[in-house]
Parts: sequence; structure tokens; C-alpha cells
Amino acid sequence: MDPQFDVTIIDRDDDGRSLRFLVRNATPAFANGVRRAMIADVPTLAIDTVRFIENSSVMFNEQLALRLGLVPLTTPPDEFELGDSVTLALDVEGPDTAYSGDLVSADEMVGPADQNVPIIELKENQRLELEADAVLDTGREHAKHQGGVSVGYRHLQRVRVVGDRDEFDEDEPRILRGVIETEEGELVQTSEFDHDLTQRYPGKELEVEDVPDAFVFHVETDGSMSTDDLVDRAAASLGDRATELEEAVSL
Repeated sequence: MDPQFDVTIIDRDDDGRSLRFLVRNATPAFANGVRRAMIADVPTLAIDTVRFIENSSVMFNEQLALRLGLVPLTTPPDEFELGDSVTLALDVEGPDTAYSGDLVSADEMVGPADQNVPIIELKENQRLELEADAVLDTGREHAKHQGGVSVGYRHLQRVRVVGDRDEFDEDEPRILRGVIETEEGELVQTSEFDHDLTQRYPGKELEVEDVPDAFVFHVETDGSMSTDDLVDRAAASLGDRATELEEAVSL
């Protein structure tokens, strides 16, 4: 990101699939551009073509191909070009359940992001054997290539205590979700007080306002890549597009 932006990591999980961060000195247009880039511009691998060798299950080939296309695959950054493909194979015989973890990849860098996604339950004497080609493409082309399964942002909100409530006033819940900034500049996730401001500030009269040009992003991935990689690559794609526009205008 450009040095003018002030970025603060608020929370991230241990497996790199969830991230919450704050960006200051940003405009709504920039925030929405980053969100759209994470959804539509960052390429991931997804199964696109399936060749069935044997399918004696109760599901049609087309149904199974659709399920396989929705299995998230690990996508190492900068290892593949758009349109590149990786072959995977699956061979399971019943009675058993075929899971995503049964997919065997021809490339050790690529594989199911989750091992326990059920594909189909096979009964006695049923078998599923296939080969599949996973292709690198973007969410702009198909939703199965969206690495960001949950990407959103909202204004950072500042909470200020303006006085004490009247002792006879009812302390009704005041629900607020996301992240707040206290008068002392502390960033607090609303989940810490069950999203109810009256639990953090009992008996207080409060003022809540949006902090100008400050946005809190919440990003979750499907496991195809880490949230750090998703955000970095989305920001890089915005930079590339801005450079292309600048060059086109200067011609």
C-alpha cells in the first residue's frame, strides 16, 4: 500500500484465514476498490474440467463436476499464470465417502485447502474414478475463483462519553457491531462487550460518530491463500490498473 495509508492489524487468526485491519487516510472509493479487487481480481485455482473414468454413484457427472469445482484449492502466489492448469485425480470405491482430501494433485504445491469437504457417499459396489483440470482464473470470470469468501468494510466509529445518564433512565441496549475507537485512542472490537455499548459504558450518555477516512476491513478466505496474500495481491492489482490508466492517458 501507499505510504500515506496508516494500516493497523486489529485481529488475525492462527491459520491465516481471517483478518481484521484498519486503514486510515483512505477514501470510500479506495476502500470499495480494495474490496472489489479482493473479490474479483485475485486469481485462484479451481477445477474446471472433469474426465470421468467410472461413476457408478447415484449422482450424475454434471452434479459431481459442480461439487468438485467448489472445492477450494491451495494457490501459491506468483507460481502460475492466468490460464495455467494443474491435474488432479480421484479414485474411491464404496462403501466409503469420497472427500476433498482424496484428490491427488500432480503438483505438490496445489491441493485441497480443506481435507474434509464431502463429495459423495458411495455404497457397496459403487466407484468414482476421475481426472480433473484445475485452472487459474479470477472471480471476475466465475465465483468459484473467489478466494475471498467474506470481504467487507465499514467506517471506524468513535465513542465519546458526554455525561452520566439520569438515574431513572432505563439502560436499554445500544447495539454496535465492528470496531470502536475510544476517547483514549484504543481500538476495541465490539464482540468484547457483546456488541452492547451499555455493557462497556454502564450509566453513561454516549456520542457515536464515524471517523473520517478510516475504514475497518474484515476479510476471510476459503483457504486457497492466506488473508495477507489476498490483501497484498488485491492492492497490487489496483496499483497495476492505476499504472495502466496513467500510461494510457499520457499517450
